[in-house]
Amino acid sequence: MARSSSYSLIPGHQSELSMSYGDEGIGAAKTQGKYWGIFICWLLGNGCLFGFNGMLTIEDYYTYLFPKYHPTRIITLTYQPFVLATTAIFTYHEAKVNTRMRNLAGYVLFFLSSFGVIILDVLSLGGGGIGPFIGVCIIAAALGIADGHVQGGMTGDLSLMCPEFVQSFFAGIAASGAITSALRFFTKAVFENSRDGLRKGAMLFSSISCFFALLCVLLYAFVFPKLPIVKFYRSRAASEGSLTVTADLAAGGIKSQPIPLAEETPVHAERLSNKQLVHQNMDYALDIFLIYILTLSIFPGFLAEDTGSHSLGSWYVLVLIASFNVSDLIGRYLPLIEQIKLTSRKGLLVAVVSRFLLIPAFYFTAKYGDQGWMIMLTALLGLSNGHLTVCVLTEAPKGYKGPEQNALGNLLVLFLLSGIFVGAVSDWLWLIGKGW
Repeated sequence: MARSSSYSLIPGHQSELSMSYGDEGIGAAKTQGKYWGIFICWLLGNGCLFGFNGMLTIEDYYTYLFPKYHPTRIITLTYQPFVLATTAIFTYHEAKVNTRMRNLAGYVLFFLSSFGVIILDVLSLGGGGIGPFIGVCIIAAALGIADGHVQGGMTGDLSLMCPEFVQSFFAGIAASGAITSALRFFTKAVFENSRDGLRKGAMLFSSISCFFALLCVLLYAFVFPKLPIVKFYRSRAASEGSLTVTADLAAGGIKSQPIPLAEETPVHAERLSNKQLVHQNMDYALDIFLIYILTLSIFPGFLAEDTGSHSLGSWYVLVLIASFNVSDLIGRYLPLIEQIKLTSRKGLLVAVVSRFLLIPAFYFTAKYGDQGWMIMLTALLGLSNGHLTVCVLTEAPKGYKGPEQNALGNLLVLFLLSGIFVGAVSDWLWLIGKGW
């Protein structure tokens, strides 16, 4: 599958960057502030899903309030169409979207949604019923719209930078699940025997979600665009014809130069269409789609409702969710070890398809196995999910120009979220024959 030439082979781009940074300055700019950038990307990924992961992690509170409505499954299913539709719209118009405003709007909406959980609970006095449940679903939809702004926007933006930024962002997404699980253990232990213990824990989660979302707004608006490495990669993307980085460059103190006419510098006009990008990367798109179909068909609905009763009692579901989240986080750091990172396109596809053997494994373990085997399977599900996700998203953009990397990042996130939606719907198949 042919790809466009790497930026380093395009003399026009190199000369423009040399004029801005100097030959020696280019090498320094590509590394200066890199570790700060990696850490900030981790925090931005954390804030991307902390609110929704918080809603999933306090599922025992929502199950207590809304026992008849399958809240774990309904909340996930409500969230998915909105994140998918929002991402699809932005992906279609990706080349003309102001990425800075898109991401900032998403993080602000994360903050407002998390704050809305607190307001709803206060207004309903912690009561159940159809009214508060509809309110929870509306908040889940708002979180989906926010995620549709941020996940694709950030992935596209970071795809035109170094692979470590993409890896760190998606590790941060997984870390949000691990952190919420750890906090849920803490709140359950502290508040379990107190009056309104579940409610107090839920409100603590929402308060922390508000803090993370607000922190992300400030970091993305005022700190991230001023890092030298970020300004370098965005300048390079602008020199290759990208229009999506203009506002970010201005925020970093760099005035974007007008793009030369295509007939003067033909290389600026050479940009593969979305259709061409999908055709060249259909295997990567299929990989990411299938990864999340499988994961969401099991997590969190099946783990929360269909694994029976065990000696861990009410802690059992929390242990399973924590097992998935922690192993998912570990899996997203494993590709940093080059010896075990999957880079073969055929190897990735084989690994992705092989994961579907986990479906009968979970079925028979839930029916005949004990809790130890279920925890082990859940950890394997999370580990493979994280590892394969990062492998796909860091390998696919290699060899493309900045505008194409941005577009490809958006497209892969669209396939990822499509897989999540289909997986969340498939999760209901576990209920066949159970009378609901």
